[in-house]
Amino acid sequence: MARIVWSRLRGGERIGTMSGAWVVWNDVVWAWLGSALSILCLAWLERLCAQEWNLPLLIGSFGASAVLAFGAPESPLAQPRNLVGGHMLSALVGVSCQMLLGQEPAAAAALAVSTAIALMRVTKTLHPPGGATALIAVIGGADIHRLGYWYVLLPCGAGACCMLLLALLTNNLGARRRYLQTWW
Repeated sequence: MARIVWSRLRGGERIGTMSGAWVVWNDVVWAWLGSALSILCLAWLERLCAQEWNLPLLIGSFGASAVLAFGAPESPLAQPRNLVGGHMLSALVGVSCQMLLGQEPAAAAALAVSTAIALMRVTKTLHPPGGATALIAVIGGADIHRLGYWYVLLPCGAGACCMLLLALLTNNLGARRRYLQTWW
């Protein structure tokens, strides 16, 4: 009896599984390839943009978006409306909060993240990395603040669209993978 209880408490035997489901190594390879290509592409484009116009294109929240778009492409949170809309709405909120409350960074950060979450919920564009996108608009430093509302388009809109294109390509190459579930 104690052995059964202990087995259940520690999660039982799940060798070769993730969260109880078998790991499909083909999916792991495609997720790795797609996420590597998307981050590499954004970094390469940023390098080009930084040389010409001194614009950032790679922000931290895109790492979390890559987890969803390539690691869990079937998730509702990874769909195009959520990926692009979540980043852009959150960026708009974050920039607005920074401009209104820039002298109070803690208040601006709290208001940006919470308002971004509320707006994403209302518009059905919930994308968890959007919270980081809103926060980056507030705490991202002078280079991000200098962009003002351009931050919504570059890096957020352009980066999310770039990731979406790569997600459409790589996630549909595998025989068992299918991205997207719905456009809107």
